[in-house]
Amino acid sequence: MIDSVLSQTRTVIGRFPFPHWASVLLNNPIRRALERPDSTIDKIGLDGHEHVLELGPGPGFFSVPLAGRLPRGHLDLFDIQPGMLDRARRNLERAGHRNVGYHVGEADVELPFPDGAFDVAFLAEVIGEVSDKTACLRSLARVIKPGGVLVFREAFPDPDRLSVAELRKLAEPNDFAFADAIEGRWGDVVRFRRNHYGIQTKDI
Repeated sequence: MIDSVLSQTRTVIGRFPFPHWASVLLNNPIRRALERPDSTIDKIGLDGHEHVLELGPGPGFFSVPLAGRLPRGHLDLFDIQPGMLDRARRNLERAGHRNVGYHVGEADVELPFPDGAFDVAFLAEVIGEVSDKTACLRSLARVIKPGGVLVFREAFPDPDRLSVAELRKLAEPNDFAFADAIEGRWGDVVRFRRNHYGIQTKDI
């Protein structure tokens, strides 16, 4: 059902990013029951002190549980649409989370953060919508510290979903080592480790 709605909406509006005025399709009880955002965030493996970047958070579907796992850390959201960030901000503030920064920009140009700024970067159903995926991965490799973690969530209803093999083909040439993939009926959580000075490591 959700897949059908997304596909029909895409036919009308053209290429994603998903428009902020249709964010109700991204943040609703049916999707929450199917995708279980808390369970996805648990799989990242946070200990609560990390500086985390979420690319393409939309209205904050995953951002709320993500911020809740960072009592001593910080979350930065980066989205191409100011309207989506406004919705995410409202949802996060309603949940009592203030440890969040909000940034507008495009994911396929140089990200506006210092080298090695983040312990973790998280992209949920986003990378398939990025026009220059290689440029995005290069920029992520710069802003994630060596030994840091890159996490993709790819879900079944997403028409732009990338497979584990496609994610590896994209990430590994750009200084990330494959760590593991937690595959499920409705989606996969795929983790990579930012290489230490070109030495590949596979343990998270």
